[in-house]
This record gives sequence, C-alpha cells and structure tokens, in this order.
Amino acid sequence: MILKAENLSHRYSRAWAIRDINIEIAEHGIVGLLGSNGAGKSTTMNIICGTLNQTEGEVFINGINKRKNPEAVKREIGFLPQQAPLYTDLTIDEFLVFSAELRLIDKKQIKKAVEEVKDKCGLSHISSRLIKNLSGGYRQRVGIAQAIIHKPKLVVMDEPTNGLDPNQIIEARKLIKEIAREHTVLLSSHILSEINLLCRDIIMIESGRIVFSDTMDAFNNYTKANAILVKFDNPPSKEALLQIPGVESVEFLNPSQVRIHYNGDEEMNARLINASAQQGWKLREIGQDKGLLDDVFKQLSSQSNH
Repeated sequence: MILKAENLSHRYSRAWAIRDINIEIAEHGIVGLLGSNGAGKSTTMNIICGTLNQTEGEVFINGINKRKNPEAVKREIGFLPQQAPLYTDLTIDEFLVFSAELRLIDKKQIKKAVEEVKDKCGLSHISSRLIKNLSGGYRQRVGIAQAIIHKPKLVVMDEPTNGLDPNQIIEARKLIKEIAREHTVLLSSHILSEINLLCRDIIMIESGRIVFSDTMDAFNNYTKANAILVKFDNPPSKEALLQIPGVESVEFLNPSQVRIHYNGDEEMNARLINASAQQGWKLREIGQDKGLLDDVFKQLSSQSNH
C-alpha cells in the first residue's frame, strides 16, 4: 500500500476542516482528488505531505506511519504545491542541486540525479538559465523536477496546471502521465474535466468528507448526464428549443452555443439533430455535458446521505 489514510480528521479552532477521510492507493497511476474550493483538499494534502499534523487518524506512506516516523515518510513523498517552491535567482542546475541536497541524496549521486530529472522533465537544453527568466510552463517543469528528484513512491501535486496557457497545460499533462508510469501521483483539482482527462481513479471531497471514491469509469456511470452542449451556425430561438419534447431549460453560452438541460431521455440527441435538419438551424457540434461541478457535488452528496 503506497498511501493509506485511516479516519483522518483535522480541526482548525472549533471547526472541522476534514472528517473521517479514508484513502487507500496501492499502485502506480494518477489518482484525482476532486473538490470545490474550501472542500478540504489542501488540508488533506498538507497532512499527507507532513506539513500539517492531523487532529485524529493515521497516515501511512509505503507502510511507514507518518506520526511515528515523519523523516522516513518524507523521503517517500514528492510535493508540488499550487505555487511551485522555486528560488528564481538560481539557475535550473543550481536549484536542482540544492533540492537534491535538501533531500539528503548522497553527494556522489547528486549529479546523476540532476541529469536524470532534467532529461525526464525536458530541461536539459536550458539548464543554465535563471529560473526567473523562464516561462510559466518551464517553471512548472522545474517544480515537478524538484518533486521527483529523490525518486519518491508518492508524488502529490496541487492544481498542477493552474495558471498555464492551453499549450503549457497540454505539455504539463503529458509530463504528469509519464511520471505516473514510475510513481504514484495524487493530483488535486477543482476542475472535473482535468481529473477526467488524467486520472484512473477519483476521490471526491465535499464539506470535509469523502462523497465518492472509485474509478473514473464508475464516476462517469454514477453521475447522470443531464445537459447537452450544442453549437449552431444558424441558432434557433430559446422558445423554439423549449418546444422539443424533454427539453427542460435552455441557456445560451454565446450567440451560437447552447446548453440544453433535459429530462434524461436517451433520444434527446436524435430529436435535436432532426429538429435542426428540419428547421435549418445548421447544427455544427453536439455533445454531452456532465453538468457544472457544483451540480455533481450536490448529486453525489445527496446520494451519499441516503
């Protein structure tokens, strides 16, 4: 068992931030920790990484009890917080050597460790550059490099694609997937689509409690698709769409794109396509929308309470 958390609870003053969190992760891959802002994700991650001591419960990393042997546990963990912990006046080489020393890597092995992690993270060709002169995407690569330089069993990443542009996000996702071949990655996000693209399993926290924990496939089957995103070249009126049987509400996201909430009827896509063909709406795109994250939270929370 690479990560095991038992009855994890933490209280700030009188309020419980998390309550009875139980997590078990036993193999390589990417596990998503999903929750809205304030749900308890950061508290859970900080406890797992050893930067916060829990009020109740135990954490085991690779079988080692974090409370009883914190130094040994930290050797098994790499952590990339939301803001990468970089000394921007250092070059990439200088910073990674410093990171290796902090991780107590044998001095004879530091050069090799730095070269390996630069190669893995695509930094070898710019290793003499100052970190402050790097783009956001390359800074994130340096942050990932420091998190894996000591070859930990568990790599914890907090919102790793936050603040990156679309091309940088694609590159970061690719790198995270490569890292997950050799490490277990616990990745937090409040964006459902991000978790869906990257993760094998999902742990969902709301109001400090786990409301769902299973595979990504099971999650997608568990949540009902209750909306369709449609794009038209010649969009109809809201009233015309509401005339289609099963349509409950219509929301124009922009002049050509519409979110249509419906009653779950499996024939809804076919009805929209037929109506578009008959009325000349020139339908360009159609796809299921799993709904806003808040709606998914409400759905799962209500089901977990029954």
